Formats: sequence, structure tokens, C-alpha cells
Amino acid sequence: MQEQRVTFTSDGETLVGTLFRPEGATGPLPTVVAGGGWCYVKEIVLPHVARIVAEQQVQFLGFDYRGFGESSGERRQHIDPWEQISDYKNALTYVEGREDVDPDRLGVFGVSYSGGHVLILAASDPRIKAAVSVVPVVEGYDNMRRAHGQIAFAELEAALTADRRTRATGGTEAVLPMSSTNPSAELSTWPFPRINEVFSKLQQSGEAARHEHWSTMESTELLLNYSVFPFLPRVLDTRVMMIVAEGDNITMWDREIAAFNEIASPHKRLEILPAVSHMSLYSDQRDTNIAAAKAADWFGASLAHTDTAAK
Repeated sequence: MQEQRVTFTSDGETLVGTLFRPEGATGPLPTVVAGGGWCYVKEIVLPHVARIVAEQQVQFLGFDYRGFGESSGERRQHIDPWEQISDYKNALTYVEGREDVDPDRLGVFGVSYSGGHVLILAASDPRIKAAVSVVPVVEGYDNMRRAHGQIAFAELEAALTADRRTRATGGTEAVLPMSSTNPSAELSTWPFPRINEVFSKLQQSGEAARHEHWSTMESTELLLNYSVFPFLPRVLDTRVMMIVAEGDNITMWDREIAAFNEIASPHKRLEILPAVSHMSLYSDQRDTNIAAAKAADWFGASLAHTDTAAK
């Protein structure tokens, strides 16, 4: 598989991505655009998915959002979901202008937070013919309240309010760990020690050397107002696959299934992966490959021909 480092502009920032092209491919190809989840850089999961998607003769662009990894952005580690969705749309604009891309056969892939983003994109960008959403965040407020529990969630809300007061008066904004090894003693966005363990290993192994395990406090405030549900009735003819991990207690598999049921398009498919957790998709290559193979089959079938993709 050929890999090409690319750059493109998004709302005044320069984003950096890696374009994966099947070896020996000729002519314009269907192309999938992909960003990562909470505090991800493009090296996490996306290259593994790209290699399997390439078996279907589909190109794959994984990119760093503004403020992350190799991309520009003075406000580092700030996660604004609507800015990230705009980065996706600008990535689509970039690839549709390339000679090696068939602009009538574009798809999007997302995992965790970006799994929610691609559902919103499927509803709001008509260029997208197919989407794959893996273990998505679908409803930030309910997700955070359930993940933290009543007492810790009240502490989180108090911290977010204090940070807003500080920022409003010109003070230095606070930051928050992505996760913690001791969530009962240290406040974090995602209070699961397993997240910390897996991402630390990815960083230490060199696979995700640019990953930083923190974000601005405001990022979590924005998460509380995030929901894909208002957009799902607008997904009318885009082909959408959702991949859910059985028993996922991080992004709430029951709410993910509820989101799938709200998608209006008849061209949809739900895959529930037994004995797979949210984090094993990152820590166990076998689980990553299972999800990637299902995504590859979906993109291969949905983007195989222009007339099929247009249905």
C-alpha cells in the first residue's frame, strides 16, 4: 500500500493527513475520509483500518484535527466537535479535488467521538455516499452523567463552571486529563483506568508518539451539549453502518442502538461485536481487524459503482 503525507487548509489552519492508496491502483478511486476520537492523532487505529479498506480498492485519508498531532492550531488539545466536523468537510473538499479521487464516491469513517461526527456528517453533507460509525459517542450529557456517577458528575460540573468564570475574566483556562488511573481521586473526562492503560501503551510503543492525554476543560463542557439524535432523521439515503461493541460501558451501547434505530435511511446496517469492548478495538489487533473488515466490506459494496452510491 502506498502512503502519502498530505496537507490541506481548514478554516485557516493547515491540517496534515496520510493518504493510503492500494498498491498498483490506477485511475480515480472511491475515497474514505477519517478523523479520530477524543485526543486521538491520525496514527491511532486509522492506519490499521486503511490497510484493510484498501483490499476493496478504496483509498483512505486519515488526518489530524486542528490543534492535534502535526496539524496547526495555536489552541492545542482543544476539542470543539463542530470545528472537527468542519475539518472533516474540508478534508472532503480536499480529496474531491484530487485527480486520483472519484468525487462521486466519497465515504467517511469515525470511531468513538468521531463515530458520532460521521453520523452528523451523513445528515449534513450530501457528498457523502457511505459512512461507518464505530462505537460512537451519541449523547454527551447522558454519557458523562452515567460514566461519572452522581457525585463525581456534580464535581465535574462544578469544575467546568469554575473554568468558565476564569476564562470569562481573562484568566488561564484549565485542562483536564483524558482519563485517570485513579478516577476516584483525580477528575478526568473519561473516568476509566483501562483507557489510560491502553493509550499509555500506544504512546510508549511509538505507534502514537504524538498523542497527549489531556484536553482543555472547555472541551468537556462542549461534550455535554453534543448529541447526534437531532440529525438522524435527516439521514435519508446515505448508506450507514454502525459497529457497536457488546456491553460497551464507555460510549453506552444501549444509546448507540437507540441512535441506529433513529436513522431514517433504509440503507443501514447494525453490527454488534460479541466479546469486544470499546478499548479492545485499540489494544487487540484481532478486534481492530474484525471492525475494519466489516467497514471495508461496507465501503466496498456502497462505493463500488457511482450508480450504486447514488441510490
